[in-house]
Amino acid sequence: EAIEMCLVKKGEKAPGNTENAFMCNTISYRTYVQDNGWQGYVKDGKTSGTTGQAKRTEGISIKLSSNVNGDVVYRTYVQNEGWQSWKHNDEVSGTTGQGKQLEAIQVKLSGQIADKYDVYYRVHCEEYGWLGWAKNGESSGTEGYSKRIEAIEMCLVKKGEKAPGNTSNSFHKK
Repeated sequence: EAIEMCLVKKGEKAPGNTENAFMCNTISYRTYVQDNGWQGYVKDGKTSGTTGQAKRTEGISIKLSSNVNGDVVYRTYVQNEGWQSWKHNDEVSGTTGQGKQLEAIQVKLSGQIADKYDVYYRVHCEEYGWLGWAKNGESSGTEGYSKRIEAIEMCLVKKGEKAPGNTSNSFHKK
């Protein structure tokens, strides 16, 4: 939003704090989609998966930018299996090529990045469309309804800042 510059004689101190002068924290993710296989990575709020095509998402892989001090941790609720174990940093959660749909997801951060950012995510769900944004380990999707996740979006938001959108109606459980 703004920039300040000034000239300083070579070897002299900077006019202010230089800590965190450049930070680029991003979250990247890709999904394994019915009939399509792995999609390419998208990041920072972009859609991974499909909408309007009635295709199930079967697996997901999530990672943070390399300059981040911390991890992304996630797990998925898989058709006929339930909640899988937690995965970290680009590991596959869900299945690939087994014809089993993802129905819900939980995502959270650990390490120093968790002190500075919240992770928000939402899913496009069979019959429901886009659900509200969940954050920091909350469930997004459905449990007990057998509704497939078709797409997902996620982003990092600085602690204390507003959610990227509506946070109600992010999860349905029987």
